[in-house]
Amino acid sequence: METDRRRFLASAGAAFTTAMFTGNVKGANDRIALGHIGLGMQGTSNLGNALLAPQAQVVALCDCYQPALEKAAATVRAKYGSDAKSVTDFREVLADKSIDAVCISTPDHWHAYMTVEACKAGKDVYVEKPACTRLDEGPKMVAASRQYQRVVQGGDMQRTMPTFLKAKEFVDSGVLGEITWCKTWATGLADKAGKGNPPDGAPIPAGLDWDMWLGPAPKVPFNQNRWGVDGKQYPTFRYFWDYAGGEMTDWGVHYIDPIHQFMGEPIVQSVTAQGGRFWVKDNMQTADTMSAEFQYPKFMMNYELRQSCPVPLLGQSGASAVLGTDAYVVVTRGGCWLAPSRPASKVEAVEYHPPRTPPGTPPEASDHWKNFLECVKTRATPAAEIERLVRSSASCLLANVSMRARTRVDLDAQTFAVRQPEAAPLTRIDYRAPWKL
Repeated sequence: METDRRRFLASAGAAFTTAMFTGNVKGANDRIALGHIGLGMQGTSNLGNALLAPQAQVVALCDCYQPALEKAAATVRAKYGSDAKSVTDFREVLADKSIDAVCISTPDHWHAYMTVEACKAGKDVYVEKPACTRLDEGPKMVAASRQYQRVVQGGDMQRTMPTFLKAKEFVDSGVLGEITWCKTWATGLADKAGKGNPPDGAPIPAGLDWDMWLGPAPKVPFNQNRWGVDGKQYPTFRYFWDYAGGEMTDWGVHYIDPIHQFMGEPIVQSVTAQGGRFWVKDNMQTADTMSAEFQYPKFMMNYELRQSCPVPLLGQSGASAVLGTDAYVVVTRGGCWLAPSRPASKVEAVEYHPPRTPPGTPPEASDHWKNFLECVKTRATPAAEIERLVRSSASCLLANVSMRARTRVDLDAQTFAVRQPEAAPLTRIDYRAPWKL
């Protein structure tokens, strides 16, 4: 495992140091100055967590959609009684030397570029999942965090949730026996009409800088579904290849990342996936039905996506499961279940649910945000350190590559590139000028 890790970082041109995170350590009474970039649905959630953290102070806000920026500014004003700096160009946030850390909650196609630039600007980073939209971006994010000695926390927040920590306890204890198979799945019944087929070239909403929103992605006419971050619906940009990877990189990361957490942070070796858009009839592009098989050095994993059939598996509509010779564990955000995998097993069934917050208890920041802010102060490695998010994201990205190229893809851990030349173009990205990673 350590050999793979060193090769991974070497391929990104990163140098190892024994002190991975060094630099100025804030005192116990110093507040961390935060800038928030991207203030849509997930950005609003992250902003809410930051505002609940007494060790942090939100000092800057950025979004290229003015209504979202104004709404966030009003939220900060109501909390602090004073204004945070509000800008529409993220480069102003990165250039501000008074800002210690940034939260990047933009559409996925901006994650890699902003993370690298934030590290170069001396900022610690909380970046939403997935890490990136193309395989070749991930190593550059890891390299930047190492070279500039930055704390970079990924937004795969389940790593710090009680049910997932409990599941890891079960796996680490050895009670499951030998493990060679893991399974992840997401099922449901989507509206067949989806989000419709709005025309290209519709008027750009007031207050939206469409060119900035597109950024490094190709220049295209405005389309309501390509954008889809107006706060009235779950953001639909996720279902276009230019900006994201659909359910595979949106929810799939949440299901696959725990398997990595439980199984020692492996790098996937090969992926075979099939699927397509068989059910929903709108203008979006990514799969609504998909099956992917992942091979790791010591186990196999399967991911199953069904948006036309809500039949659950192992009692859950969506979950992560580790299946051993003696027992298996199923985990969601709401619960964790340990059960014997065969009649002769001596393992007793256990059902675990996170403790409820007592009524009247003041709200606090999430454990994931607490972990990030603590690591900013102490320079410790965060729970979802960027290399971990990159590895989980890579598995999901390669599943999409396999499906789209109609071939098995094998990953070279040393170069972090696929061995199949017909699939390689789908793993690389050319940014639109003037943006360059």
